[in-house]
Amino acid sequence: MMQAGDLDIEEALRRCAGGDDAALRAIYEREAPRMIGVAQRIVRRRALAEEVVQDSFVQIWRRAASFDAARGAGRTWIYAIVRHRAISILRNESRLELDADGDAAAAAAEENADDVVTKLSDSSSLRRCLEHLEERARKLIVLTYVHGLSHAELAAREGVPLGTVKSWIRRGALALRECLG
Repeated sequence: MMQAGDLDIEEALRRCAGGDDAALRAIYEREAPRMIGVAQRIVRRRALAEEVVQDSFVQIWRRAASFDAARGAGRTWIYAIVRHRAISILRNESRLELDADGDAAAAAAEENADDVVTKLSDSSSLRRCLEHLEERARKLIVLTYVHGLSHAELAAREGVPLGTVKSWIRRGALALRECLG
């Protein structure tokens, strides 16, 4: 196997496309620190930047076969994935700017999920749908979409694994989408 410093990204991507997880590991070891830096400049929080990079590596693994060296360099391709993922998280989750200290937990503590739902208009379909969600899902969705907490921050706050929080939020968001239909 190549040393991380000698890594040919294009070759590693071809190996990933063939199912070689050691090639993905080599890309990670070589590029992850810089990728976190790129993501952090976009999303402004370390924990969220790490989540962006984790999600990006899942996409790199799944989409490695779509990489075409004739269209650009491998490094450019993987950094485009990171940038797109970071921007997507900011746009889709409507993250709010945190106070100067970046204390998301303090901002979230000011108002609980039920207070946020109560502030919505009585005739609001969003309010109706949020009220029908399980309390845990409602709380996590409000903390994510209104207060801007990352999945990693919520996992630490709730004392559960990151994947569990992601699953709960996804199921809640799908239930909301179906309700709002």
